[in-house]
Amino acid sequence: MSSAHFPGSVFIVVAPSGAGKSSLVNALLAQDHNISLSISCTTRAPRPGEEHAKHYYFVDTPEFESLRDDNAMLEWAHVHGNYYGTPRKAVEQALNAGKDVLLEIDWQGARQVKENFPQAVGIFILPPSLAILEKRLRTRGQDSDEVIERRLLAATGEISHVHECQYVIINQDFDTAVAQLSLIVQASRLRVANQAARQTSVFQQLGL
Repeated sequence: MSSAHFPGSVFIVVAPSGAGKSSLVNALLAQDHNISLSISCTTRAPRPGEEHAKHYYFVDTPEFESLRDDNAMLEWAHVHGNYYGTPRKAVEQALNAGKDVLLEIDWQGARQVKENFPQAVGIFILPPSLAILEKRLRTRGQDSDEVIERRLLAATGEISHVHECQYVIINQDFDTAVAQLSLIVQASRLRVANQAARQTSVFQQLGL
């Protein structure tokens, strides 16, 4: 079913590691309460501080594979020995309630979601340069040199898929990037299909 049939909209945010995707998404969610972040399922063990149904839905492999086989996942992938995926039911329930849903996933997942929701809005977050991306990865101090090199190598391939999204934000100045992300969301809500789904009575009264 296309997202045009739902009162709510699907937003997909894609970016290479270190581009600032999560920080931008969190800033948007803090100021826009009509959009919610989709919670993914994973078979990996919870990390310290992570909570079930808040950070992830932590499930075992048989349960995940059952959900996948029952077409209960909008998108899924097997990464570094673990499954990750987006539950379909939670997303559709939110959309039916008129709430917009944001998915923070990679380009491969975005492709899968687009198959289910052709009207989904794709937003790619780019760093100003690969040199700045490397600096950000090193500054945050979370990864070894080996991991950073691997992330930089992967970033080149990920960035090549920017044209699969409708919008691109270059995250050079954080406040500017947040404002641009918010503008994309607001403008997308005014598309004819979205307005027709949200403002049914107005469209009916006008004979549309």
